[in-house]
Amino acid sequence: MTGEWSMMVGSVLTAFLVAMSALLLITAWQSRRPARAASIFDQSPARIAYLFDGDRLVDASPAARALLPEGEDSRAWARLLARFAPEFPNLSERLASLPRSGQLLIPSLPGVSPVLVLKAENVSGLTRLTVEGGQDDRAERGDGATAAALQQEVVAQRAVLSRAPVLIWKEALDGSVIWANHAYLIRAVELLPEGEDLSWPLPKLFDHDPGKGRLPRLKLQLPSGPEWFDLVRMASGEETLCYALAADKAVQAETALREFMQTLTKTFADLPIGLAIFDRSRALQMFNPALADLTMLAPEFLISRPTLNAFLDAMRAKAMIPEPRDYRSWRKQLTRLEEEATMGLFEETWSLPGGQTYRVIGRPHPNGALAFMFEDISHEMSRTRRYRADVELGQSVIDAVEDAVAVFSQGGQLVMSNHAYAQLWQHDPQVLLSEASVSTLCAWWREHAAPTLLWDDAVDYVTTSGDRTPWEGEVRLLDGRLVMCRFRPLTGGATLITFRLQASVSFSSVRDTGTMGLLSA
Repeated sequence: MTGEWSMMVGSVLTAFLVAMSALLLITAWQSRRPARAASIFDQSPARIAYLFDGDRLVDASPAARALLPEGEDSRAWARLLARFAPEFPNLSERLASLPRSGQLLIPSLPGVSPVLVLKAENVSGLTRLTVEGGQDDRAERGDGATAAALQQEVVAQRAVLSRAPVLIWKEALDGSVIWANHAYLIRAVELLPEGEDLSWPLPKLFDHDPGKGRLPRLKLQLPSGPEWFDLVRMASGEETLCYALAADKAVQAETALREFMQTLTKTFADLPIGLAIFDRSRALQMFNPALADLTMLAPEFLISRPTLNAFLDAMRAKAMIPEPRDYRSWRKQLTRLEEEATMGLFEETWSLPGGQTYRVIGRPHPNGALAFMFEDISHEMSRTRRYRADVELGQSVIDAVEDAVAVFSQGGQLVMSNHAYAQLWQHDPQVLLSEASVSTLCAWWREHAAPTLLWDDAVDYVTTSGDRTPWEGEVRLLDGRLVMCRFRPLTGGATLITFRLQASVSFSSVRDTGTMGLLSA
């Protein structure tokens, strides 16, 4: 039993000695490794330091990250060059030579204050960049780079504000101008009296009470001419930032539009045609005085902008539209009227109960609007009816004449014939007046009469202008009847031809092969 315990104790001691030996060996091996380089964060947190692996940012101090524009670390090298290139000359070219030289010291440009030094090192394939203050070093070594960055930003912002074409100024709580950009100062100098210099406090170009609501459009009367501006005010603590945006082109466009609308209104006011323009929602937006006169609707009603249906209902109440037999079907026709007007197809003639006649035309306008024109054509229609009645009366008078009559215009076109003519020559030329020329009718007469030269003379007489002498001649029809043909000039170059039957001769048919004598006077 004692021997077993001795063996167990010996095994434990042996294992302990082996573990201690291994620990001593590991400690000795670690003591022989070189010391790990200190991280860039081990130094002052205000230090500007970067560590790159090629173009990729591996590590950076907090102050360094604050100066670097935001973006992905894989593109940090390009962002770093863009950030520091304005301060260090030829930065990109000089850093490209770092793998050969191993270390670089690049001072900042002479205009940079405080003076900075960019230190670049190639450490085991990695690039370490540190920015340190030079002669104007601060309590912290990174303060110089931070101050330079702030200074550069201030200079850039001043350049942007001073060169902005927009008038920018700052007002104190009492409304006085405490700062202004270059464009504002130029206008202020132009408005100064002759011989007076610009002094503090700066003059206030625009007088506007902020309590009056929406900012107005104001005009500056400069020696070179008036300039218009739209004002924008923004509160910034106890101060107010003010902007004056150029509005000359907007004013010119509005003036041109206003003048055009005035001209258009005057033109519409003098039109005898009633004009009504309805917008997309079919509300009346524009009308002229003639519309009120033609529709008998009160101007107050039209000014209230009625809808198209209300407008037509009011016209129906005034008996200014044709009275329909079925009002429901008429309301359906209103929908058709609107659809046809939208397509530009609507045009109707309305015979009103009062005896007037209106021509109504609907036309589409841009943006879904509709325009309706109402024209009183009662006088025109009465003249047309009177002319038609005169023509019918003249036709009835000529039809009562026993002789056959044909009237030709100056151009040789048949304009009138009577019933006796149709019976004599066995055709009615008025069925096709467009083809009833003197040449065509003479060819017809020649086919139904014995050969004669009279028809050639007839064509020459009808188509000849100037003074003409009446004349007459005889022709023999194929049935043997003798016809006296008389040719008389009328006013306007027209010609009257009459055909009168002479004493009848009993022939069943006459077909002379010779030429009948030509009787002329």
